[in-house]
Order: sequence, then structure tokens, then C-alpha cells
Amino acid sequence: MEKHPGDIKPIKTEEDYKNALLRLEVIFEALAGSVEGDELEVLGILIENYENQHIKIGYPDPIEAIKFRMEQLGYNQNDLAKVIGLQSRASEILNKKRKLTVDMIRMLV
Repeated sequence: MEKHPGDIKPIKTEEDYKNALLRLEVIFEALAGSVEGDELEVLGILIENYENQHIKIGYPDPIEAIKFRMEQLGYNQNDLAKVIGLQSRASEILNKKRKLTVDMIRMLV
């Protein structure tokens, strides 16, 4: 079924949300100012609103965030040790046996 202007409706259910995401994929590269571009803009607002109300995303675990960033940058435990001072401390942090201190966090930022 082809979508036409005015077919946009509120996202009230999980099914509405899934359908909105599918439609978003179809019109994702629409030109601004075109009919589909306007639909894309409105659909984006509706999806964001639904996600803010229904999908809770928690904060990442700090150690997992550090591991993820290290992986992205191609860093290893030795690289972390160079930043925070000791190889053993880096190991303890990555294994969650030692908590990060404020000073360590400052060194990592």
C-alpha cells in the first residue's frame, strides 16, 4: 500500500512504532521540502516522542564504556596502564576489582 500525505498518525502501540520505523527506512533519503521530506521530518518527531516515553535506555557501565572505547581506538590494557599509572591497577579496573577514582576519570577524559 502506497503512503500518501496525511497518512501519518500518532504512534500509540508497539506495532505502530514498528510500522513507523519501516516507513522511515523507505523515505530516509527524501529531499528536504519534498512531500516525503516533510513526512520524514514529522515521522522522526513522532518516533522520537514514542521512544522517549516507552523505551528506557540506561547509562552504560563505566568500565564497559572504557573497554568499548579502547577497542574502538585499538588500545589494550598496557595503553590504559600508561594513562593511569600501573599495569596492575589497569587490570583491576578492567576486571571490576577496583573502582575508578575521580583522578583516574580525569586522566581518561
